[in-house]
Amino acid sequence: MTQKSVQGDGTLQTVRQDRGTDSEHGSSEERAPVADGTGDGTDDGSEAGAHGRRRPGRGRRVLKWSAATLALLILGAAGAGYLYYEHLNSNIKKDELNLGDHKVAEPTPNAAGQTPLNILLIGSDARDTEENQKLGGAKETFGSTPLADVQMLVHLSADRTNMSVVSMPRDTLVQIPKCTDPDDGKVYPASDGRVMTNQSLGHGGPGCTVATWQELTGIHIDHFVMVDFSGVVSMADAIGGVPVCVDANIYSKDSSGHGSGLKLTEGTHYVKGEQALQWLRTRYGFEDGSDLARAKAQHQYMNAMVRQLRENATLSSPNKLRRLAEEATGALTVDSGLDTVKKLYDLSTELRKVEPERITMTTMPNRYVGARVEPTEDAEQLFRLVREDIALDGKDAGKKTTTEEDTSDDPAAADDAIAVRVQNGTRTGTEAAATGRANAVAGLLVDKGFTKAVADSSTYPSQETTVVRYPSADLEGDAQRVAEALGIPASSVKRSTDVSGVTLVVGADWREGTTYEAPEEDDSTPESADALNGADTKACMHVNPDFTWS
Repeated sequence: MTQKSVQGDGTLQTVRQDRGTDSEHGSSEERAPVADGTGDGTDDGSEAGAHGRRRPGRGRRVLKWSAATLALLILGAAGAGYLYYEHLNSNIKKDELNLGDHKVAEPTPNAAGQTPLNILLIGSDARDTEENQKLGGAKETFGSTPLADVQMLVHLSADRTNMSVVSMPRDTLVQIPKCTDPDDGKVYPASDGRVMTNQSLGHGGPGCTVATWQELTGIHIDHFVMVDFSGVVSMADAIGGVPVCVDANIYSKDSSGHGSGLKLTEGTHYVKGEQALQWLRTRYGFEDGSDLARAKAQHQYMNAMVRQLRENATLSSPNKLRRLAEEATGALTVDSGLDTVKKLYDLSTELRKVEPERITMTTMPNRYVGARVEPTEDAEQLFRLVREDIALDGKDAGKKTTTEEDTSDDPAAADDAIAVRVQNGTRTGTEAAATGRANAVAGLLVDKGFTKAVADSSTYPSQETTVVRYPSADLEGDAQRVAEALGIPASSVKRSTDVSGVTLVVGADWREGTTYEAPEEDDSTPESADALNGADTKACMHVNPDFTWS
């Protein structure tokens, strides 16, 4: 498959679309280890991978979140919006934000009218140009369906004081929802059971990866950024490299030739160009050799890169600026909300408001299921903190955007005049929806005098805590009255444009019984999320003794 794209010199270049099966080496043999430390080496569980076809008109040459962050932050720091504005805009590729059938309610604004911003950063293992092949692409993977091997959710708090990043391992088992390709109308049915999350990109594009995240986490996603890594070498050079640390000499290459080729001596190094790519790809040699260790190394790189950009935010050379702007815009595929340099500049301005000490990197808590992983209960806790805009660094203790004393100026109607739709949102990442919950709770409301309460037969996507939603101010009092009748706290009454009337979503915290007991909320970040603070300059990757040298 080929695609024409505008290059920095104004010419058109035809490039081929493909994917690799692993973001470090490109080999189908390199997968996450099974519980005994061995890899399955063959099956990625991907029907799309075996039978997928290339989709016309989409660039899939992408790498890591790091290139995305470089593109976003450098565009803002360097003022690239003033360089060949229309030409740079034409470099940016666009795609649909959400290809799924379901929507997640937007968060309720805080007292100042501010809302959080959630951006999904996507990196694929596709490496399809001669240049990218020289940088480590795998020749045997041309023409295959791309895999979203890196997925990171960036959460910018409503008040712009803190930022949280959640990585999802590529081998996480999830239910991919039905997705419709906006280009040709092809419908990709929901996955038959749980499959690896990295397959979502091949189900119509990045919008299906967004839909998969929203269904799993219940977090409303505002934007996505997917990045071509062909320009990451020159971008890393332009900022003078990124400081990274290893606790021993490392050479990422095994006896079979698998590995990124990263070779460093013990201590701190400023990696740039191809060496920066090797750091981001390295699995063999870091800790247990899993994708989890690679995510930790990427977190350290991202933190160091942000600090480096803040220290050296201005590039003095016009030629360097021009090249950087070309590389950055040509590397991006974004949704329509970020499809101009101006919009990217505005986004970078928002991101740069957060000081490094208020940035927290985490990995979704998980456990092994054979060679794959699945979310744990701690993952649900982490997702809730993001949904509720609670900082993962623990510095927002006691901070609430809604209190139980807050009541609406709109008086509630009589109980028997309030129409209530009840939905079953009791499904979790590990349990199916509890049978009959919508009917049971609707019946409970009727018994309490809410005779217009009805059950919605459809199953609502996972909702950790029970919530009452309403679409407009004139129904706020009604929604609060429903919550009061069931003992649901006022903080769980949310305004949402995704409902047409008062809607009660029975969450995973009320899977049985007729009395709702609001859970005591622990707002601390789970230890299993392996949190890393953005100001931590002492973080150092542990080197596996089997990959050291002297």
